Amino acid sequence: MTTARDLSIVAADPETDPAVEQGDLSLALAGAELIDLIDSQAVTLDGDRLVPGASPRTDDPLLREAESLLIRRAPHETVVDWLWRRGRDLAARYRAVLEAEGLVAPARPHRNPFSRSRPAPTDSPDLRRAADRWTAREPVLTGLAAAAGITDQQDAALTGLTDEQGAVLGGVYDAVTQLAAVRQRRSIEKAAFDNIWRGQ
Repeated sequence: MTTARDLSIVAADPETDPAVEQGDLSLALAGAELIDLIDSQAVTLDGDRLVPGASPRTDDPLLREAESLLIRRAPHETVVDWLWRRGRDLAARYRAVLEAEGLVAPARPHRNPFSRSRPAPTDSPDLRRAADRWTAREPVLTGLAAAAGITDQQDAALTGLTDEQGAVLGGVYDAVTQLAAVRQRRSIEKAAFDNIWRGQ
């Protein structure tokens, strides 16, 4: 299991606020991958630049894919640039993997909300591990969940992190803030466009 998988399992919980933005979650998942890569010494931080190291020892295909995408030539990529590049549609990809493995129930189809779907699994080692980390308020998982909007316990999440974990988490918050600004700008532009049409 990886931190990104644990975060995706937490986000898929039916009791999780459905207002969590998939873009925010995708950025947090990219941050989770990066923290795991740092912990496995597959990458180190030089300031805010990502310097690749040894390949991680993991059987997780998405984490291996993440490591393979690291830029190996100087000047290396910044944390925030990595989050934007890696994070695109990452929440949907993790959800699809978890559904295929039977760890979460398939999302209910939008076209037919009354159709039957496979029930969510009640227990598995992967689910227990994610639940244990979540119940214990493990700092990395809680911090990433707060950045994604799954929980609002931001202050508690900022304690107990290494410098590099804190730097990555800070990058996730910066990227989520940038994404919120983009959403707001698009909303304003759409409202202005609608007003023009209504005024004609």
